[in-house]
Amino acid sequence: QVQLVESGGGLVQAGGSLRLSCAASGRTFAMGWFRQAPGKERKFVVAISWSADGGDTTAYADSVKGRFTISRDSAKNTVYLQMNSLKAKDTAVYYCAADPFRRAFFNRRLESGYNYWGQGTQVTVSS
Repeated sequence: QVQLVESGGGLVQAGGSLRLSCAASGRTFAMGWFRQAPGKERKFVVAISWSADGGDTTAYADSVKGRFTISRDSAKNTVYLQMNSLKAKDTAVYYCAADPFRRAFFNRRLESGYNYWGQGTQVTVSS
């Protein structure tokens, strides 16, 4: 069982930045962030997976490319989502997800590519 603890959400003005964190309690091979805006379905934002040789693979939704960056601290079993140039349309509940199994990377864009989910953290961007 892997538990995820998210932090870093909040209220920010358009053009501002926030950094989300997600700490995992157990071993994982990939983590990702999804978001759900009011009245909409949860959507993929970004994913990262890693291998034994230390190489990372990342993927971003087109809507956040160039503005969001995912990184990880393997010693802390934590991933970070740096969000810059935030827009009102980025307002959503952001969910961290993690998976303890190796899968083909395309799965990481899908909710089915993860076994564990965090409780969600609210990000509100005022225009």
